[in-house]
Amino acid sequence: MTCVLLSNLGAAIIEVARDALVAKYGKKHKMVGLQSYTFMAIAMAGILGNSLGGIILSRAHPRIVLVIFTSLLLVQLAISFATREDSLGLSHTMDHDPRKKSVLDSIRLQFSDLLAALNDNNISRPLVWVIASISVVPILSGTIFCYQTQFLNLDPSIIGMSRVTGQMVLLSLIVLYDRFWKRISMRKLIGMVQIFLAETIATFKTMPFFVLIASLCPAGCEASLIPFLASALCLSSIVSGFFGIGLASLLGITSGNYISLPLGSLLQCLAALVPLGWINNLPPSGPIVEQDRSMGGSKRCGRIQRAGKVVLNFHLP
Repeated sequence: MTCVLLSNLGAAIIEVARDALVAKYGKKHKMVGLQSYTFMAIAMAGILGNSLGGIILSRAHPRIVLVIFTSLLLVQLAISFATREDSLGLSHTMDHDPRKKSVLDSIRLQFSDLLAALNDNNISRPLVWVIASISVVPILSGTIFCYQTQFLNLDPSIIGMSRVTGQMVLLSLIVLYDRFWKRISMRKLIGMVQIFLAETIATFKTMPFFVLIASLCPAGCEASLIPFLASALCLSSIVSGFFGIGLASLLGITSGNYISLPLGSLLQCLAALVPLGWINNLPPSGPIVEQDRSMGGSKRCGRIQRAGKVVLNFHLP
């Protein structure tokens, strides 16, 4: 358990840095929707990892799989140490240079930038919607997993193959979004996927919000706003999991009794329809990059006049 906890902690830190770097790079080079390519890479890695993991696990001891996993982490660590930050083309701004400020001052600066960004309704309202839309839906994935393994006695290879299939579906959805669906109204797109409760669809649903928030994020706030979004989504998933445990307990679903599982799935579907009642908090369309004519101004959030300003062709009611 300790090893799993530490590995998940490290993965969370890497995800925070990754999301912030992708958002900052996309902002600097006026590349709206760069997050979709990140999700594509994650999906392809999931397909490759689950496939290879299943093959190796069927032919070798689980310790061999753990050694291979640890070796890959060491390779990633070596690459991270060998990569210079300047090679990413994302130099620090004067106001956000950690070499000129103490750690406490940097935290205060990032926190003030985060509050300034959250005061914008175009950012806060979609963010609150996606958090609430996940939190109010009780997740029964753990119960369903126990049903598959303890009641149906499915072979682990079948469960692993289902995960590979899910990653392939996720990759297909992301490609379709990048090529065609990003032109669809965000309210219509999210409204269609909200009623689907599969884990793959739930992961896909968060991607347009990462694209939207990264597009609206003021320059210099990427390291605070994007991680805040990721953390809030994790918290909403935890709340959803607790609601799922409570629902399973309320319906009397146990390891030996799954009679009420269909009723639980029905209630889960009904709960997924609740957030559609306030879907007007989402923008009717996606972000558009406009070339800003003004070049001067401060680089602090809320006061910056930036060359690649991102605007939206909507006005929230």
